[in-house]
Amino acid sequence: MSDTSGPSEVPPGVVSLGDYERHAQAILPADAWAYISGAGADGLTRRWNREAFDGMRLAGRVLADMTDAGTDTMLMGMPMSMPVLVAPVAHQKLAHPGGEVATVLGASAARAWMCVSTLASTTLEEIAEASQTTLIFQLYMQASREVTLSLVRRAEAAGYSALMVTVDAPVNGVRNDEQRAGFRLPPHVAAVNVQGFPTPSSRAGPGESPVFKGLLDTAPTWSDIEWLRQQTTLPVMLKGITSPHDAERALSCGVDAIAVSNHGGRTLDTLPSSIEALLAVADTVRGRVPLVLDGGVRRGTDVLKALACGASAVMVGAPVMHALAVAGPVGIVHMLTILRAELEAAMALTGCVRIDAIDEEILWPGKDAPGLRS
Repeated sequence: MSDTSGPSEVPPGVVSLGDYERHAQAILPADAWAYISGAGADGLTRRWNREAFDGMRLAGRVLADMTDAGTDTMLMGMPMSMPVLVAPVAHQKLAHPGGEVATVLGASAARAWMCVSTLASTTLEEIAEASQTTLIFQLYMQASREVTLSLVRRAEAAGYSALMVTVDAPVNGVRNDEQRAGFRLPPHVAAVNVQGFPTPSSRAGPGESPVFKGLLDTAPTWSDIEWLRQQTTLPVMLKGITSPHDAERALSCGVDAIAVSNHGGRTLDTLPSSIEALLAVADTVRGRVPLVLDGGVRRGTDVLKALACGASAVMVGAPVMHALAVAGPVGIVHMLTILRAELEAAMALTGCVRIDAIDEEILWPGKDAPGLRS
């Protein structure tokens, strides 16, 4: 079992996800903070994620009968107590000695689903053993189908309930914050589930591109998604879709859900905000599979807005690392409880009794942010 020692008390005055972020920045090493908080290039997409949410206004409703109100819902045919998932964040031992085990203890206590990264710093089996919640295994396609399938079979054997294939990061984004801070993984943190696996290497000569000569040699394509769909009976979600055209192609591959995600602004800078992309993808998908929004969620009102724009649920990523760094498993359950309480308050104040009844009627009409509504 991983070491779950470390910070375990919520500091006084921490009452929002933003409070956790400020405390985390104060206690984490500068290079680790650059990795956790960093964005691609100039950080425009990361900023737009928040600006778009902030620019959308809600339409308050009064005197609704909330007798049977609740946040329970369904995703991919499975029940969830609230439409919030812990996103698949890599290298969680950067934030806390317990890493992903500490996170799953907190997520289990909050009755929130957890997505486990291929690049977790704890084995996927150890996380499953500690879990009392629904687990999704986030899969990065590996250099060969045989190696990829070995990860899938491990997830199946450990009791994971679905696969989430990240498709928007065949190469790393240009992360200048990390470069300036000189970030390197410390010795106690490693991607233990893929240690020893073959990785792409450059075959570029002088003046040639390492990206186009080596690093993309084994990058996945749509044919790999079609192959994967045939290899497992687990539900398959694609994470990293922002284009309606890609959403349509994903549906043709038989996926069970789509995570609309710009990777939190960490890969390609100047992608649209997550909520803008959600609106475009939802208009194409039209309910054929559930959509999950990833990127920029910091408030319960953000969750409500995402649901109103067509999402079935949202994921939170960076706030997980913030809460983990500040207060370990206690921080995780507290952070998720805050988000749920904020969502419940927002539902009550907009007259939304059930999750599946939330639609764009709770959004104030008018063009509030670029590309949203007119």
